[in-house]
Amino acid sequence: MVYKFRVILDTEEDIFRDIAILDTDTLEDLHNVINNAFGFDGNEMASFYTCDDKWNQQDEVPLFDTGDIPGEQSIMQDFVLKDMLHQEQTKIIYVYDFLNMFTFFVELGAVEEEQNGELYPSLLFAHGEISGIDQQGLAVDFDEEDLYADFEDDFNEEDLDMFSDDEFGSYDEYSDDY
Repeated sequence: MVYKFRVILDTEEDIFRDIAILDTDTLEDLHNVINNAFGFDGNEMASFYTCDDKWNQQDEVPLFDTGDIPGEQSIMQDFVLKDMLHQEQTKIIYVYDFLNMFTFFVELGAVEEEQNGELYPSLLFAHGEISGIDQQGLAVDFDEEDLYADFEDDFNEEDLDMFSDDEFGSYDEYSDDY
C-alpha cells in the first residue's frame, strides 16, 4: 500500500509538501523524504513524536539512540509506517534541527494501492518556500551590523571589565584563598 502524507511546516506562511511513500518503509525513510522535499541536507538531529488528534505531543522516536544504555532506545529505523500510522492514528509530529526547531505536522491523508511503474517515495506536490534559510538550516544574508544595532546606544567599554579594581579589589588579593 502507498501512504500519502501532507507535511506542513509550522510557519506563518503556508509551506507544505504532499509525499507518497510505501507503508512498509520506516520512519527513517519518512525522515529522509521530508528532508529532501523541503531542501534540507538531513545532517541535523531529528525526532518524530506520536500525538493525539489535537496534535498534543506524546512519545519521542529519535533518529539516533541517545539513551544511556546503547541499543535500549527504539529509533526511527525500528518503526515501520504501517505499524505506527493507520486509519485510526493519522497524525505525527516531526522536528528537525533542534537549534532551529523546524516543526512539521505530518498527516496521513490517503492509503492507496501501489501504481505500476511509479517510484516510491515521491514528491507529489510542493507549496511555498522556506525563505531566509539555506539548506543547512542557517540564516542567509546575515548582516553582523543588524546583530549589534540594538545595543549600540548602551555599549560601554567599561562594562567589559567585570573585575575592575574600583568595585571588588584585584584578583591577586584573593589568590591565596584557593
